Amino acid sequence: MRIHPVTVAADVVIGGSLPVLIMGPCVIESRQHTLKLARTLAAQAAKAGLPVIFKASFDKANRTSHAGFRGPGLEEGLDILAAVKQRTGLAITTDVHETAQVAAVAEVVDLLQVPAFLCRQTDLIIACATSGRPTSIKKGQFLGGHDCRAIVDKFRTAGGRDLVLIERGNSFGYNSLVADLRNLPVMRSLGVPVIFDGTHSVQSPGGRGDASGGDGALAPGLMRAALAMGCEGLFLEVHNRPETALSDGPNMLSTARLARFLAQVKALHQALGRPAPGT
Repeated sequence: MRIHPVTVAADVVIGGSLPVLIMGPCVIESRQHTLKLARTLAAQAAKAGLPVIFKASFDKANRTSHAGFRGPGLEEGLDILAAVKQRTGLAITTDVHETAQVAAVAEVVDLLQVPAFLCRQTDLIIACATSGRPTSIKKGQFLGGHDCRAIVDKFRTAGGRDLVLIERGNSFGYNSLVADLRNLPVMRSLGVPVIFDGTHSVQSPGGRGDASGGDGALAPGLMRAALAMGCEGLFLEVHNRPETALSDGPNMLSTARLARFLAQVKALHQALGRPAPGT
């Protein structure tokens, strides 16, 4: 089946000629940190010649512990994301957890994101579909790639057209995930672009008791494999100091390692016979 490309911004087409990168910290930690990191990611992606969408959450509503840092909240968070967009020119995405959030978030971001745990929430999917904004929906850790047909059908039945699916691993026993790359062609066969989330695929949910663990060192290899298997882009959480990040630090990629990885992504993309225009 032909993939329906999703235009997120003038220079960002998921399903276009280049793999799209969705990058950023797990959660908005502060205005200053978010803007500084966004500038770094914009510069790194531009150097590699790859389109990027900046991602950060204004609220982490599904933290392991009630004491976990959740973020600045809707109003302040959207104000910070709007500043990122204005000052860097990057396209923006963030999570929506409730139908009541969708309209306000859609006014600021270029791509709505439905978290994995909420991928079967019918009312939330309908709200996103009717918002007029492109939407990405993460496949739940409890679903196979073929189960995404019902998600796609819900979105399209509600009148939505621009949908992206994100693969982020499957539950594999307690506190562990495994990446089944067979899901990528299965999900793509539904006619929608598919992004592979490498950093969440190496997460260890609840692995630290009151917080999640993970092994970010494994994420680059999985993302290279996903590109070889066939996908329209990559999702990776990035931080300048993952060891001090307020959410998901153990599975993040450090900005110090990012340039080398992005160069590998570009080289692999070209080696696969899908060179960028003009090269």
